[in-house]
Amino acid sequence: MRSSILLVTGLIVLSFSASAQITAPKYSNEFLAIGVGARGMAMSNVQSALVDDVTSGYWNPAGLTKIKNKYEIALMHAEYFAGIAKYDYGAIAMKIDSNSAVGLSVIRFGVDDIPDTRYLFDSDGNNNGKINYNNIRYFSSSDYAFVLTYARKSNRIKGLRLGANFKVIYRTVGDFANAWGFGLDAGAQYERKKWQFGLMLRDVTGTFNAWTHNPELVKDVYAKTGNEIPENSVEVTLPKMILGVARTFQLSKKIGLTASTDLIFTFDGKRNTVVKSSFTSIDPALGLEANYKKIVFLRAGIGNIQQVKNFEGTYTSVQPNFGVGLKIYKFTIDYALTNIGNVSESLYSNVFSVKFTFDSI
Repeated sequence: MRSSILLVTGLIVLSFSASAQITAPKYSNEFLAIGVGARGMAMSNVQSALVDDVTSGYWNPAGLTKIKNKYEIALMHAEYFAGIAKYDYGAIAMKIDSNSAVGLSVIRFGVDDIPDTRYLFDSDGNNNGKINYNNIRYFSSSDYAFVLTYARKSNRIKGLRLGANFKVIYRTVGDFANAWGFGLDAGAQYERKKWQFGLMLRDVTGTFNAWTHNPELVKDVYAKTGNEIPENSVEVTLPKMILGVARTFQLSKKIGLTASTDLIFTFDGKRNTVVKSSFTSIDPALGLEANYKKIVFLRAGIGNIQQVKNFEGTYTSVQPNFGVGLKIYKFTIDYALTNIGNVSESLYSNVFSVKFTFDSI
């Protein structure tokens, strides 16, 4: 199976190599790094070891075997940059049998109603010195991901779960450009007594986006402004590895506490992280979740630790996140106060997600 996928990947890359540029930018498909579900986002995305529900299709596919009922559905909506960008997520998971499960996740991150001012003036180029706002058109820039997940418990090693994702990426910038891509994720979870361990390999074979541009729409404007006319290209997202460990403490009969940490390893050059080198950069994050009778949840996390320079010198920036959750019967609603930017920029966003589990349709 893997050899077939690699063969198809190679054929696609070869088909573009003659007329397109192949690049591996440091930040590629970054909309897939934001996170899903208010629980995980409140805990600073620390989920690789302890995720156990339908959102496993994103955090670690191996966790999908832990869903409690035959079906689980999750929905989430968030807005960033004062509502300019919309982020939506939906997923469904289903148990196949006592040892395996499948899931489907859909993610969209987009900015809508972007003004297209190419026709702001009439064809004479000046509209008699006046701007005609009726000529303004609008378009959307959107990123989509469709993720198919399969997970299974190991028959040989007790406590071991394995899973994999097949991802299809679609990115569009109005009529100007679009890209199709695909990639694979692999994950594992292992439980021993009260300890939980997680391994997530994102884009394990590299995720390839094949960009197609429509230069006819922009060549006149680009020629006047001295910009280079865009060409078709293949963008490669390099692999990322996440190692996680978690432990649950029962503080009393009614109160429990879960502590978890993730180490995120990137291999696309030196990043602004706690540990950085030309080979790999390591970004640690910590998450906590307290619960009362597993009905009410209080969550917090810290991550995105960076060295920031300003006129006064260099300081360490840490992004804190907070959240709460409420579970009533088979319905769960979660809230997170989080962001995707620097804490000093006050870009915090409110994130809500809901989850519903059931046994029959």
